Amino acid sequence: MSWVFLRDLLSGVNKYSTGIGRIWVAVVFLFRLLLYVAAAENIWKHEHDEFECNIKQPGCENVCFDHFFPVSHIRFWALQLIIVSTPSLLVVFHVAYRENREKNHNQKLYKNPGKIDGGLLCTYLISLILKTGLEIFFLVLFYKLYNGFKIPHLVKCDIKPCPNTVDCYISKPTEKMIFLCFLVATSCLCIVLNLSELSYLMFKYSIKCYLKRHVKKQQGSKGNCCESELIRHNRAAAAGRLHNSSSSLPLNMQDEHEKHSPLT
Repeated sequence: MSWVFLRDLLSGVNKYSTGIGRIWVAVVFLFRLLLYVAAAENIWKHEHDEFECNIKQPGCENVCFDHFFPVSHIRFWALQLIIVSTPSLLVVFHVAYRENREKNHNQKLYKNPGKIDGGLLCTYLISLILKTGLEIFFLVLFYKLYNGFKIPHLVKCDIKPCPNTVDCYISKPTEKMIFLCFLVATSCLCIVLNLSELSYLMFKYSIKCYLKRHVKKQQGSKGNCCESELIRHNRAAAAGRLHNSSSSLPLNMQDEHEKHSPLT
C-alpha cells in the first residue's frame, strides 16, 4: 500500500502548524506511519493463515477468527491513520482559498495567507478538535472490538460449526502485544499534543484580545481626560475674557453688568 499521499499531506500541514503542531506531525510520521509500514504491516501480514485451532472441522477456524478479530488490526490502524490525518486538510484548503482569493482580486488581502489568525484560526481549532475526537473514538472502538488492549496467547471458541469448545492459538502474540502497546501509546501522545496545542492557541489569543481591549480602554480614558481638560480650559478662558471686558467698563456699568452676569 502506497502512503505517499499521506506523507505529502503531513508535509503540507507542517508549513502552517505551530511548534506543538510540528511535533504532532513528527510523531505521526515517524512513530506511526513509518512503524506501520516498516514493521507492523509485516507482522500482521499472514495473521489469518497463522491462526490455528486444535480441530480440523471445516469452517471452524474461519468462524473463530472472524469472532475474535472482526476487523484486522493492521487495516484498523490504516483506517485510523487516514481518518485522523484528514481534518488537517481543512487548514490546507483554507490557506489555498486565501491564496486563490488574493489571485482573483489581484491584490494583497492578507499579510500572510498561512498565518493562523482570523478565520484560519477558527479552522485550525476545529481541525484540532476533530483530530482529538477521532483519536479518542478509535481508541474506544478498538477497546470495544477486542475487549481491551491485549493479544491473548490462547482463545477458546464454541461457535458453530465447531462441535465443542476448541482452543485456538494466535501467532507471535508477544511481538504483536509490544507493537500494540507502542501504537496505543503514540495515539495517546497525539491526543495530549492536540489538547496542548488547542489550549496554547486559545490562551494565546485570549491574552491578545484582552490586551487589545485594555489598550482601547486606556486610549478611551485618555481621550475623555483630554476632552474634560479642554472643556475646563475653554471655560476658564471664557471667564477671563468676560472679566476683562467687564473691568474696561465704567464703574456704574460694571455694577450693572455684574448683576446680569451668569457667573455671579
